[in-house]
Amino acid sequence: MELDHKSPIPLHIQLKDIINNLIKEGSFHEKIPSERELMDSYKVSRSTVREAVSHLVREGVLEKVHGKGTFISMKPIEEWLGNLSSTTDTIRKMGMKPDAKLIQHGKVKPPKEIIAATGFEEAYYIKRIRYANDQPLAIEIQYYPVEIGERLAKYDIEKGTLYDLLEQKLHIKLAEAEQVITSSYLSKEDAELLGVKESLNVLNTERLLLDIDDNLIEYYIASFRADLYSFRINLSKRYN
Repeated sequence: MELDHKSPIPLHIQLKDIINNLIKEGSFHEKIPSERELMDSYKVSRSTVREAVSHLVREGVLEKVHGKGTFISMKPIEEWLGNLSSTTDTIRKMGMKPDAKLIQHGKVKPPKEIIAATGFEEAYYIKRIRYANDQPLAIEIQYYPVEIGERLAKYDIEKGTLYDLLEQKLHIKLAEAEQVITSSYLSKEDAELLGVKESLNVLNTERLLLDIDDNLIEYYIASFRADLYSFRINLSKRYN
């Protein structure tokens, strides 16, 4: 990205937008480059850099720490492990606006590893991008038994909370889930959907969701941006 010196938009505003976009793409981790580095990279004065950074500080995107530099102050969304809740609920509890975009849905023959985990020779597939405050946060994929998926698809599976639809519309009583979290990278396609680089680390979540009769209702796979999302668990030690 380069500054357009012929644009009517002031240079410090252009620079502010560039820095903000680079943060969203995951190009910077924890802190942004120094004033001197930004001056050299974009061929601008110190005052232009300071004005751009000051705007982002006022907007809450950056935080200056005396003697250490300028840090990214975006706080990751935290999901407490041990509670069965939707991504929508987790985002709302953090005081942010949840949203979603439907990428694909319909009947599919799942990959071998999904068949092995679920026993679904055929499944209903839903793929969505999840957003928090209009910022792409995760890619979510859900596999359902075909009968359940087709019933779900009669409702708003793009914007709707699928857990709510399962419980309130399909009257399925969800009971428990088994979840595994690993670290990985996005495919080229999913990186483009999230607007980030393939090199950005993501938190992969795989979850089996059961109803009160131990029926498998959903196989869930999600890739969360590790710079914006974290998992937390409360541990305690018991004494006899």
